[in-house]
Amino acid sequence: MFRKSLRKDPELFQNVSEGLRQLYRTKLFPLEDTYRFHDFHSPALEDADFDNKPMVLLVGQYSTGKTTFIRHLMEQDFPGMRIGPEPTTDSFIAVMHGEQDGVIPGNALVVDPKKPFRKLNAFGNAFLNRFMCAQMPNPVLESISIIDTPGILSGEKQRISRGYDFAAVLEWFAERVDRIILLFDAHKLDISDEFSEVIRALKNHEDKMRVVLNKADQISTQQLMRVYGALMWSLGKIINTPEVVRVYIGSFWAQPLLVPDNRKLFEAEEQDLFLDIQSLPRNAALRKLNDLIKRARLAKVQAYIISSLKREMPSVFGKDSKKKELISNLGEIYHKIEKEHQISPGDFPNLAKMQDLLNGQDFSKFAALKPKLLETVEDMLANDIARLMAMVRQEEAAMPSQSVKGGAFEGTMSGPFGHGYGEGASEGIDELDWVVGRDKPTYDEIFYTLSPINGKVSGAAAKKEMLKSKLPNSVLGKIWKLADVDQDGLLDDEEFALANHLIKVKLEGHELPPTLPEHLVPPAKRGTVLQE
Repeated sequence: MFRKSLRKDPELFQNVSEGLRQLYRTKLFPLEDTYRFHDFHSPALEDADFDNKPMVLLVGQYSTGKTTFIRHLMEQDFPGMRIGPEPTTDSFIAVMHGEQDGVIPGNALVVDPKKPFRKLNAFGNAFLNRFMCAQMPNPVLESISIIDTPGILSGEKQRISRGYDFAAVLEWFAERVDRIILLFDAHKLDISDEFSEVIRALKNHEDKMRVVLNKADQISTQQLMRVYGALMWSLGKIINTPEVVRVYIGSFWAQPLLVPDNRKLFEAEEQDLFLDIQSLPRNAALRKLNDLIKRARLAKVQAYIISSLKREMPSVFGKDSKKKELISNLGEIYHKIEKEHQISPGDFPNLAKMQDLLNGQDFSKFAALKPKLLETVEDMLANDIARLMAMVRQEEAAMPSQSVKGGAFEGTMSGPFGHGYGEGASEGIDELDWVVGRDKPTYDEIFYTLSPINGKVSGAAAKKEMLKSKLPNSVLGKIWKLADVDQDGLLDDEEFALANHLIKVKLEGHELPPTLPEHLVPPAKRGTVLQE
């Protein structure tokens, strides 16, 4: 009877969020609860964890521009905001949407069931006195929430205790947020001991991590190249993965650029970062699904570890000495579980951390292996998750336009200051004259050397000339398709000029448009194209 009730078909769920909540409650939570997952790894998930908006976590040393970055995104001050060159943000501030401006202190925040912060209660008063929620009506916050964090200390300051486990709090947030943005100042790249510790605490969440090299307008191009190289080298030593973390270079505030030489680079980088943040609401369900899968895999490993320790414990005498022996041999137990159950080494929790946590546990109270609980989670991963994945795709298709709006995101959307306006294929978009006409006399000289018949050159003749650009055939084929406006397999003088203009656009590093923009249509063809 019990087994049957567990096999509820996820297709009956109203949405992905509801499906994840029910799968967690009925299938994963019993396994977590039995094998003390919440004591070792992460508190139990609550309804608010499945319903909350995507969150962006900002992390960085003091004075790297974290608070200014938030202000830049929202184009508005938020309650409790302080900006300065020394450590000014001494609290974790959750910037969230609300009907009125206001601040909710930490102790009140962790008892609110509608907010996803109840489990932060475990970090005690020293942390809760340094935690608040700033609420305000802002269009950006209708789609995402942003977590501002205290500046990471360096030098003598990092020896002063905060009174709570800073790295552990960041790790708690990292598990629940959709994007982690590490901010670096182009002027001070020294990664302090506390920062190294923080980056290591975020180690299991590299997929959510992005790096911003801020204040890059204050140094020359040559210095910027050196700084970028030094940053990548430092990050490579700490993050220790073969993949390179995505680094966005720019100055994320609304002030004039001090060294404007790299303006185009900064604009392109800002655009890429904005697109990344704007995609978060659309990908939120997929991220929650991904996090639940990660959690389920770790819960399975936890069950095998705890049940193995329980099995090895004597029933009466020598419990303490056996416990010490098992903790010191935990690496061997990991290896044994890995072989026996074909589990990847990457799924196991950190060995030293696990040994430390096990010291305070009573092994005699551990549960033995219960195959039914593990089968249920296996069934969830094999069947239910696959069905929910299909639902994620359906939800995404149903709301393709869902993205972050308002604030700085609006400035790059449209008008002459939109990204790429008046460049590449968009050049001449708001001019009366045909932009290709400027260079047409030069193109005409080449055109008439190709022996046109009845005012047109053949594909073979045009190909010979176009190949001189050394662009690959796939690109030239697309240019031909765009330039042969009347699709007769031949090019007249205007179409030939257009083909050469598009070659120039591509050689200058711009992308080709999927269809020919109206302002690039040759004047003689405009009527016919519009009629078609």
